[in-house]
Amino acid sequence: MTGALVFEQLLNGLQYGVMLFLMAAGLTLVLGIMNLVNLAHGSLYMIGAYLAVATTQATGSYVAGVAVGFAGTLVVGMAMELVALRPLYGRDHLDQVLVTFGLILFFNELIAIIWGRGSLYTSLPAWLQGHVELFTGSRYPVYRLVVLMVGLAVAVVLWYVVTRTRLGMLIRAGAANRTMVGALGVNIRLLYTVVFGFGAALAGLAGLMAGPIYAVQPGMGELILIQVFVVIVIGGIGSIRGALVGAIIVGVVDTLGRAFLRPVLATVISPTAADAAGPALASMLIYLLMAVVLYFRPQGLFPARG
Repeated sequence: MTGALVFEQLLNGLQYGVMLFLMAAGLTLVLGIMNLVNLAHGSLYMIGAYLAVATTQATGSYVAGVAVGFAGTLVVGMAMELVALRPLYGRDHLDQVLVTFGLILFFNELIAIIWGRGSLYTSLPAWLQGHVELFTGSRYPVYRLVVLMVGLAVAVVLWYVVTRTRLGMLIRAGAANRTMVGALGVNIRLLYTVVFGFGAALAGLAGLMAGPIYAVQPGMGELILIQVFVVIVIGGIGSIRGALVGAIIVGVVDTLGRAFLRPVLATVISPTAADAAGPALASMLIYLLMAVVLYFRPQGLFPARG
């Protein structure tokens, strides 16, 4: 285990963390403002990835794929809110879970009908290929650094929107007391549609950036959704700052645990036992972390409601 390897895995953890943040930011606002449990948020991640890959393959332009993936997921998200989710406001969370689970099945089958059940792959343009030399002497993929920078840039933009604009004021007020916001004459339904649409677009952005790294396949959103909920619980429901901090913590802990827990265990127990226990314990780390945070901070690290 060298310093260069640790630093490289730390960068991988940060890159994974900002992708979790892109998904968690929209979902935590939906939970905090709309009080809506949306299990289909992972499907929006999948839709963004498929639209980007399909457009890139059809046009040969990665930039066009990014634009269509982002805008297309925004439109799909708004349509989903208007058609399927708006009747669920004020309903029991169990009703919301059942409907959004049905949306997961619907979108998975729709994707399979259009693009098939096999995995799709896309190649990066030349300007995103290659590696950069790190100060540790190792090489790191350019694309992963771009993903990291885009995620951090989105975090800055979201911070500005939420804290410095009228829309952000309405979002924060809606998270604190949506009944009062509606009583003051704000079109709360339009606010819900806008928040849900842009939350969907952020999930699509995460999906389209994940496409060149992972396989694009039906059901890919469910694989990451559980970790996104862990991020939201750790950070605090309705908090953008909590989503960013929680996502980085989860991304780094999960990545470093999967990379180094097994070799560390091998120094104190037999290699055979370490091979068996290491991956299992690594997959449990973020849930143990969530349990510890909930014990000391039941509302998360940065709850939206003080």
